[in-house]
Amino acid sequence: MPVARTPPGGPAALAWANQSGARDFVLLGLAHVPRLRALLATLSLALFLLALLGNALIALLPGLDPALRAPMYFFLRQLALVELCFSLDVAPRLLLTLLRPGRGVSPAACALQLLLVLSCVTSECFLLTAMAWDRFVAICRPLHYGALVSLRRCRLLAAACWLAGVPVALVFTIWLFSFPFCGPRGIRHFFCDIAPLLSLVCADTRVFEANVLAATVLVMFIPFCLIATSYARILLVVLRMPSASGRLKALSTCASHLIVVILFYGTTGVIHLRPKASYSPESKQVVSLSYTLVTPMLSPLIYSLRNKEVKAALGRLCRWPRRSGPGT
Repeated sequence: MPVARTPPGGPAALAWANQSGARDFVLLGLAHVPRLRALLATLSLALFLLALLGNALIALLPGLDPALRAPMYFFLRQLALVELCFSLDVAPRLLLTLLRPGRGVSPAACALQLLLVLSCVTSECFLLTAMAWDRFVAICRPLHYGALVSLRRCRLLAAACWLAGVPVALVFTIWLFSFPFCGPRGIRHFFCDIAPLLSLVCADTRVFEANVLAATVLVMFIPFCLIATSYARILLVVLRMPSASGRLKALSTCASHLIVVILFYGTTGVIHLRPKASYSPESKQVVSLSYTLVTPMLSPLIYSLRNKEVKAALGRLCRWPRRSGPGT
């Protein structure tokens, strides 16, 4: 893999990389557009706050409203918690990079951020697959839904989704940070990711890259195939339904999840599965903004706007203080 010795952004970026501690990294994300830093910081903060508020509401609603105790909302709650963890891991560092460019990041902090990013992305892949399985059983095996999608099985599946990303992330994080890093430690990104860190390594990383690609294909492609298979079978069952209203109701229960799947795989696939020759740090940063800030913000909006039960629960939550006040 080609080694980039000079950070982007000209002499200023190089000075940032040199003035930090000898072992510290410097995040140079969006250094090529210095005039837009204030605007990007404002926009990033707004998206971050919306993502926090939306996902926190989605995570709390199933515990506050008895109408949202179905397995579908249990998995939705887990997805919102993953999005919260991901946003809290990436967005504050992005804001700090935009507001205080050149601030050093210790190798331990960088490794921890990479570990959490890889864990969250892997967990989200598996959670989206579990949600597709839930919809498949609900539509294609409705008579067996209660037995197949029990609370105990849902909890085991959720725990497996959360824990599955940890060993993969741990192995690749430790492996990557065992390589020697050379020259100015300017990371051409706004968070610690594998590709920009690899460009600073002065060692043969071909075996590591091959394993990363294999793991990426397994973690992303296999769940995607399972999701696609589930929806193909759902579509076949829906097309055989005699009632148009029944078909519309069945499809509407899947629409929100399908939109989120398209958003997630559309952005992460472009970044992680594109040919190496077409890799551009600047273009990758732009696409990364969509799945680090935009997708976590849009997910709760998609589920709340397209789901009648969630909208009804939000309405009941908003009316609750007025019902419990004096004189009611």
